Amino acid sequence: MRKPFIAGNWKLHNTVRESLELIEALKTSVKDVTDREIVVAPVFTALASVSRALQGSNISLAAQNCYPAQTGAFTGEVSPSLLKDAGCDYVIVGHSERRQLLGETDPFINAKIRALAGEGLGAIFCIGETLDERETDQTLDVLHTQVTAGLKEVPAEAMARIVVAYEPIWAIGTGRTASEDQAEDAHAFIRGLLQGLFGLSVAQEVRIIYGGSVKPDNVDGLMAQEDIDGCLVGGASLKAADFSRIVQFA
Repeated sequence: MRKPFIAGNWKLHNTVRESLELIEALKTSVKDVTDREIVVAPVFTALASVSRALQGSNISLAAQNCYPAQTGAFTGEVSPSLLKDAGCDYVIVGHSERRQLLGETDPFINAKIRALAGEGLGAIFCIGETLDERETDQTLDVLHTQVTAGLKEVPAEAMARIVVAYEPIWAIGTGRTASEDQAEDAHAFIRGLLQGLFGLSVAQEVRIIYGGSVKPDNVDGLMAQEDIDGCLVGGASLKAADFSRIVQFA
């Protein structure tokens, strides 16, 4: 049985003070949840403060990005080792906003995943198709390319710390959500790709989560699907009541 994984990506929101206020509200509202993993991903400047606030709680910490080198002349970048030192357990990689707005490629994302694996950190590995790719029946080809290139030369033992996040780009921040059947079909296809790359046992253990306008009123149906193991939540994770309801899906 795969333990459900619910993560909140705060994106470019919240000062340190606002982050701590949100954390205190979440710690109270989800303190009794023990059968699912809860993760929040604040901005870099709030990581250390949020890490201290999360001590002793049932909420883990993620960063929103990293650079695939531990040290060096890389002005403005943050390494996996520094994120681990700040208290992170996971790092989001390959998010569509970084692919589209900042030109990140599959090989670059793969380098990040391998760097995180080398540091013993978990990766929340994002993949997904654009609206044009969906409408021209390229979804499965896109997912195949992103999964195989993104996980190239990643050792099978590292997959225990990797969560794959299927985020159809046309559903992120648009209010549109993939139907339950659309999401389940994509997740089942991704699990088949993982089986081809790493074998049946690894594919059955890896958690594949859905992202794309997840809200309190659609999470129950999504989580009822066989191959959907959790959610990567954007805007709704900025409101304690909404994120708590998503965490406590029926």
